[in-house]
Amino acid sequence: MDYSEDIGYFLSKMHDNGADFWATPEGSLIKGGPFSTLEAAYNLTELGLPATHPALAGAISLIWQAQRKDGRFAIIPKSGIYPCQTIHAARTLCALGFAEDNRLQATISHLLETQYADGGWRCKKFFFGHGPETEASNPGPTLSALDVFRQTPYGTIDERLDCAVEFLLSHWVTRAPLGPCHYGIGTLFHQVSFPFLNYNLFYYVYVLSFYNAAKHDPRFLDALRVLQGKMIDGQIVVERPHVKLAKLDFCKKGEISELATKRYREILANLN
Repeated sequence: MDYSEDIGYFLSKMHDNGADFWATPEGSLIKGGPFSTLEAAYNLTELGLPATHPALAGAISLIWQAQRKDGRFAIIPKSGIYPCQTIHAARTLCALGFAEDNRLQATISHLLETQYADGGWRCKKFFFGHGPETEASNPGPTLSALDVFRQTPYGTIDERLDCAVEFLLSHWVTRAPLGPCHYGIGTLFHQVSFPFLNYNLFYYVYVLSFYNAAKHDPRFLDALRVLQGKMIDGQIVVERPHVKLAKLDFCKKGEISELATKRYREILANLN
């Protein structure tokens, strides 16, 4: 399928936030939802635009400029640096082909060094107040962190990541909101979402399928069965795209997505 119109739409938004390459004049790389520097670059890669394209090359340069010596990424100027922001930047760079770039090693080391006691990743920003659930890691960033690691040599050999897998598999059972940002498993989570921009059933099954600690676990297999029960003729139907992307061909709401189905076939390949 030709996605040139979808690509053109993203490119047309390149200056909407006030600066080049979907950034803001202040240098924020995350403002603007699916049309921020990080998310636009990630989505365009999903659509098949090569990283050598001038727009992506510019976005890549901005992302690397945001990296600090300790491996963190300061993607919002004059703000604290939270684990989810570093993870998001690393995930985008991995999607763009930099998973084995030497510059990312500092980030990988930082993430491994800051892994929380329950196996996930957590910050100390309490948007919803304090409670027992806020003592847990945030499942969403933890899933994205595993998305980063599965593209590196650590994904299959570092046992520390098995703890992160277990944390997420346990969440499939408890389903209750967890972490300072209250990530739960409910109605919205179960609606198939694509592209992979948030914590949802499809992304959950996709990432965990790369990890041996999950592949044969009954909790993972249960999640896979739920996903398969939503498919039509072995193809993924997008139930909940980002509202601003709902009419684009690659993730049109209520329709089969060729690119999402391609991701599903990766899941099956991982399990063989």
